[in-house]
Amino acid sequence: MQYTYKEEFIRFMVDNGVLKFGQFTLKSGRLAPYFINTGNYKTGKQLAKLGEYYAACIHDNGLKADTLVGPAYKGIPLSVATAIALYKNYEEEINYCFDRKEVKDHGEGGLFVGKQLQDGEKVIIIEDVMTSGKALREILPKLEAAAKVEVVGMIISVDRREKGLTSDLSAVSEAKKEFGIDVYSVVTMDDIIEAIEKGVVDGKEHLAAMYNYRNTYGAK
Repeated sequence: MQYTYKEEFIRFMVDNGVLKFGQFTLKSGRLAPYFINTGNYKTGKQLAKLGEYYAACIHDNGLKADTLVGPAYKGIPLSVATAIALYKNYEEEINYCFDRKEVKDHGEGGLFVGKQLQDGEKVIIIEDVMTSGKALREILPKLEAAAKVEVVGMIISVDRREKGLTSDLSAVSEAKKEFGIDVYSVVTMDDIIEAIEKGVVDGKEHLAAMYNYRNTYGAK
């Protein structure tokens, strides 16, 4: 059976213990039938594959940029791996950079390591997940301080498509509303449900709970 890159990514998450099904109490207090723990990515092999999935998402959505920006700290290895995968798989040579937590006042100085941003540059922000949009809120002022760049999008691994505690909008939709930035995910909760339905991954015993959770907390 030939899988799409989205289906392969879901299998990849399950195989590496990143995506689990069961009963999990989230930080929000909600009882969820699935849990995503990106902290289980820890090997070079995993990182190389992650970069390929992110690159496939960028390519699939037709995004073009000069530089990938990886917010410290989780975005750093992801931006590097994605830049490598874009060159290896699509022959697209693209810069990358990441921010420092504090401005360096000696040596080369500056707030960013890697490509030094310039006015008019098109950038894509690379992150692992988006829960509240905190990473985006932190990196945007730094980008604005560095140069007048154009953020053409942000890439995350999974869009839970779950409404917030105080809004019917998801974190992804909030980012679009507040900052005008489109957030693209390698997969969504709906993709995960479909993968279970099709037998791409095991877990059909959890489908009823997945449907109920989506109907209860799914964003409009």
